[in-house]
Amino acid sequence: MKLLIKQRVFSWTDTYDVYDENQMPKYFVKSDFFSIGHRIRVFDRNQCEVGMIQEKVISFLPKFEVYINGRMVGTIEKKFTLFNPQYRINYKGWSVQGSFIGWNYRVVDGFNQIIHIIKEPFHWGDTYVLYFTNPADEIEGLLLTIAIDAANCSKNKQM
Repeated sequence: MKLLIKQRVFSWTDTYDVYDENQMPKYFVKSDFFSIGHRIRVFDRNQCEVGMIQEKVISFLPKFEVYINGRMVGTIEKKFTLFNPQYRINYKGWSVQGSFIGWNYRVVDGFNQIIHIIKEPFHWGDTYVLYFTNPADEIEGLLLTIAIDAANCSKNKQM
């Protein structure tokens, strides 16, 4: 199973459209305009909020709380590294490994790859493809991808 995430270029906030493998709209992602740090919400096709990430602004490196259906399920935190981007995830026993170029991530549970996240080049706006082993992981994988994108955006603003 896969999801395609396309960032809307002409928007005042971080806004994404998410499509299923048949290119049918599945989710809509929108950042709150007036918030301290990133607060990004995920809505289903019926405009019901299914998830949210909230950046913790008092931290050295980007850190996000992850909420699914209004309940906090864990955190995602960027680790300090010189080359390969790494993230600490404290839910589901997952870990993330990134490539040197920055947008080729493997999400693993122990030794098993469960999600592969790729940034597609040569698009107007950021475009990501998520490949899932288990469709039940799609909300968590979508929130993780959005958090990584926001962490990379936060890193670029700090420099």
